[in-house]
Amino acid sequence: MTGWRTIFMGTPEFACPTLQQLIERGENIVAVITQPDRPKGRGQRLMPPPVKELAEKNGIPVYQPLKVRDPAFVDIIRSLEPDVIVVVAFGQILPKALLDIPPHGCINVHASLLPRYRGAAPLNWCIINGETETGVTTMLMDVGLDTGDMLLVQKTTLDENEDIASLHDRMAVMGADLLAETLNRLANGDLVPEPQDSAASCYAPMLRKEDGIIDWHTDARTVHNKVRGLAVWPGACTTINGQVMKIFRTRPGNGSGEPGTVLQGAKDHFEVACQTGSLFLQELQLAGKKRLDCASFLAGFPVLAGTLLGNELPEDTPS
Repeated sequence: MTGWRTIFMGTPEFACPTLQQLIERGENIVAVITQPDRPKGRGQRLMPPPVKELAEKNGIPVYQPLKVRDPAFVDIIRSLEPDVIVVVAFGQILPKALLDIPPHGCINVHASLLPRYRGAAPLNWCIINGETETGVTTMLMDVGLDTGDMLLVQKTTLDENEDIASLHDRMAVMGADLLAETLNRLANGDLVPEPQDSAASCYAPMLRKEDGIIDWHTDARTVHNKVRGLAVWPGACTTINGQVMKIFRTRPGNGSGEPGTVLQGAKDHFEVACQTGSLFLQELQLAGKKRLDCASFLAGFPVLAGTLLGNELPEDTPS
């Protein structure tokens, strides 16, 4: 425990393990800042962010500004007199006026090995790009996009079949532990910030629905990586007999044929040709239907060998 007056800024489930870590350490959390409640589901009912729920459960004051750069809100932060601000997947860019408030800085937990994968979706893009190693970095924030000086880095190997759901959960816990170590070492005065090498950086942009469209005219491993990286949202997708089909789990194979052609669709073998190699589709979902394993899917939706899968989705495809 540092004893510092701490403000936590975060929004999604990924940020919750770090907030929980701060609570369990007994840190003096004077406020939690999170995004406004958003409408979700078919009924579009307003739902609180996961971080808000955790904070309220623990009796921590919560603020939900529309814009953190609003001078009136910056004044609120200033009045709280934080010694440090911890930021994890908050969702807004912090202005210099806010960054300058805490004497120990604003510390961000970022889910990549900076300077690689700066941006909104580092976990997804490292999987999509077939990386074999990833990790988390703590850094002192500046006005740039994930450009601040690095404090600590924790690496981990990335299995060729691990998907975004599994990686998300691992990195959330790893980030929480690294933040705790970062605070301890900052309090002890034995951390030296290290500037990033911007020449080695790459960008991980926010995902779009159209990022999920599969191009079968690529090699099987590339399609496999896309499926893994987009398994939570938006989901890798194709069309079959005019219907949208999402694919959540695959296994590369050695088959060959015209890209996008079903090589076999019997029992629990749904194999599709890629530009190089083939892909066995193991978990699928037709639009408006349940997510099913391959055998269950084929039992209710027979697929003939020779069927050609498409990559042009209807404009009204649901998110």
